[in-house]
Amino acid sequence: MNESPGVADLLGVLAYAELSAFTRMTEDAAHLAPSLADRAALSELAVAEYAHFRLLRDRLTELGVDPEQAMRPFAEALDAWHTQTRPADWLQALVKAYVGVGIALDFYREAARRLEPSIAKLVDEVLADEGRAGFAVERVRAGVAADPVASGRLALWARRLVGEALSQGQRVAAARPELAGLLVRSGDDDQAEISRLFAALTEEHGKRMAALGL
Repeated sequence: MNESPGVADLLGVLAYAELSAFTRMTEDAAHLAPSLADRAALSELAVAEYAHFRLLRDRLTELGVDPEQAMRPFAEALDAWHTQTRPADWLQALVKAYVGVGIALDFYREAARRLEPSIAKLVDEVLADEGRAGFAVERVRAGVAADPVASGRLALWARRLVGEALSQGQRVAAARPELAGLLVRSGDDDQAEISRLFAALTEEHGKRMAALGL
């Protein structure tokens, strides 16, 4: 494998993130969706996540990397995040799919900025929204309009999602220095780069919260 250091880690963590998203969305569709139409819509988004997983799995195989070995180092942290942020109802599930997953994908997108074009293009493809934003925004806004008290509760939930995601991200970066190295180039001002990263993540998070009306 002649790719940059950290590529296998990035594709591995993304592959497990997409596989986990498929599993969790499928569960939420089955147990939390209030209607058959909502169940079908969320299931379609889950299928898109699984398609992304297959793209990453196949690319890892092409690079001579065992996909299971590439994913394994990240399973514990991502599973812990999902366990700690299990939604209690449909609106929480939608906020998680949009806000919680969104900030994690922003992090991976930042890590891919300095990779060679074919890998960066693949990452952009698997991070494509696939309708998640519109689906979540429409239903959360409708839910808050029907029950204005839900707004404060969901805002607190979103804050918790982001806090847990950043905590797990720091844990992963500390354990996988080559992945962390994709965010800060040798010779860069590490603190300035980290500050820029968090500013970018915060800005995108703010846009999502505004879209939801929270």
